[in-house]
Amino acid sequence: MSLRLHAPVVLPCDPSCSVLRDAVVDLDDTGRIIHCGPISTAGEFDGEVRRLTGILLPGLVNAHAHSPMTVLRGMGGDLPLMRWLTEVIWPAESRLNAADVYAGMVLGSVEMLRAGVTTSAEMYFHGEDVARATLDTGARLVLAPAIIDAPGWDWRSQLDGVSRWIDTDGLRFGPGDRVELGYGPHSAYTLTPEVLTLVGTEARARGALVQIHVAESLQEDIAQRAEHGSVPALLEKANLLDGRVLAAHAVHLSDDDIALFARRGVGVAHCPGSNAKLASGIARVTALRAAGVPIGLGTDGPASNDDLDLWEELRLAGMLARVSTMDSTALTAADLLLMSTRGGATALGRDDIGSLTLGAWGDVVHVGIDDPAFAAGVDVADEHLLSNLVWTAGSRTITDVWVAGEQVVAAGEPTQVDRREAQAAAGKVTRRLTGIEVPALTN
Repeated sequence: MSLRLHAPVVLPCDPSCSVLRDAVVDLDDTGRIIHCGPISTAGEFDGEVRRLTGILLPGLVNAHAHSPMTVLRGMGGDLPLMRWLTEVIWPAESRLNAADVYAGMVLGSVEMLRAGVTTSAEMYFHGEDVARATLDTGARLVLAPAIIDAPGWDWRSQLDGVSRWIDTDGLRFGPGDRVELGYGPHSAYTLTPEVLTLVGTEARARGALVQIHVAESLQEDIAQRAEHGSVPALLEKANLLDGRVLAAHAVHLSDDDIALFARRGVGVAHCPGSNAKLASGIARVTALRAAGVPIGLGTDGPASNDDLDLWEELRLAGMLARVSTMDSTALTAADLLLMSTRGGATALGRDDIGSLTLGAWGDVVHVGIDDPAFAAGVDVADEHLLSNLVWTAGSRTITDVWVAGEQVVAAGEPTQVDRREAQAAAGKVTRRLTGIEVPALTN
């Protein structure tokens, strides 16, 4: 059934970050947006009408995550990046089965939906189970099954498996095109340049997105600069940048690296929380923006952050940009809201999510205003309203969420799965991995 959502404030997240008063978002019976604007400009509507009391905005886009790692949350949390990976995370991941990954992804998807994140760009193993978990919760997914050359993993079979999957099911599938498939070469330090070239060739042949970790740590940057000039320079030599590419983290970039990304149209997923926790550094967000590089926000995995709350990321991104440049205007509230919505979509090469515009999917979030953040109500100046939303409100104010016009969160709880059952299933995996004896999950 078609649906009209009517609220005192609608934030379509267009390039100017407009604030629409007494406005509606109209969705057709396929879940696409057919109108967004003041009620005075809307025509008669033949469908369900929901009158809401708060703020409507597009679903947030988590531009880089490893959400099944909810089952690894808290493990090795005080170690530096490479020790954390090699001593704790990779050994634990080698013990995960498909059912474990499904349980972790269901919990991660529920956590994100309750925070108003409707789309996540995931890189992980057992991709079919990641997709199934996301479809079960009703969320949206841009999936890059991981490709890595490390003990216990076979990069060739991983690469061939992704290509076969795309050739069988297409780049997008599921109700409302919920799932998009791509390639997830882990990094330039876990794959040879020759393998990266092969990945790029396979991805371009299918028009698929490549998601890859780039210059995340200083240790990686130093090693790659000594041998190849920089990580971006290596990716350029490997012809990986010829197609659609999302560079996750991109912390240690020179001016030349940034210019290369801008020239090649590479998107960047900025992950301030994970980068801060792992002492990886602060990405040069203002320089990237000035060069015209598309930037979205990512949480990274919930074992390195340790949550999937993109509202925390947008606030931290703003504060780190300001303190690293000593400029309190470096990123405004409007800038940050757009980075978490249409910015993430653009970085992923998508124009059908991240904004409430004609033809986009009806991924809509309702922010409740019965909260100290909105003690003065919503009838304040536009700039004041955006400031309260970005700097104060956060995920606690999310009450309802729709994906492709389907309500997947109502009154703060998921509608498609049971949250407590999801928590229990993921917790069972964690207890087994940490030595508390419980039976393994099965499909």
